[in-house]
Amino acid sequence: MRIEIAADGKVQTELTDLNSGEPYILHLVEDACGSFVGAIRVEYERVLTDIADKCFEKDVFKGDCAHKVIEYVHEKYGDELQYLWRTFPSNAVWRRKDNEKWYAVLLLLSKRKLGLNSDDIITIIDLRIDPKILPNIIDGKRYFPGYHMNKKNWFTMCLDGSVSVEEICDWIDKSYIIAGKV
Repeated sequence: MRIEIAADGKVQTELTDLNSGEPYILHLVEDACGSFVGAIRVEYERVLTDIADKCFEKDVFKGDCAHKVIEYVHEKYGDELQYLWRTFPSNAVWRRKDNEKWYAVLLLLSKRKLGLNSDDIITIIDLRIDPKILPNIIDGKRYFPGYHMNKKNWFTMCLDGSVSVEEICDWIDKSYIIAGKV
């Protein structure tokens, strides 16, 4: 396997059949099946994923607000986003180093999944919260029940400017503290 990575990040690969010396391309043909081509396809994807993980920073979450929040967490807690699910590459978590508990989750999803009347894709953040405070803040505009989380202990905000970065960072700090007590 020969791999070239250009300065702009474009990747070119070429597999060569060692017996014939000819280029091997069946791993790129969707309808090609069989144990050999399947094994080649798996190894090909593993090598490229390994290179991407070690050589490139993920920039899944776009937008000024998301970038500021990511920078804040990195500077304050030294934590990097962890992408835990290969099948959901646009979902990531931050967790405490001392107890491995999650204190924030970043996701990309349609606004409609939060009950908003739009199919626009946005970045959201799920944070832990004191259950006594939760009912007082959920308003369906700025604060939502925790998307895909326990709705008694988590809430969601959109990273679209509807909540200031300073306020989001304050909530992150509170969530971090709560995760330390769990």
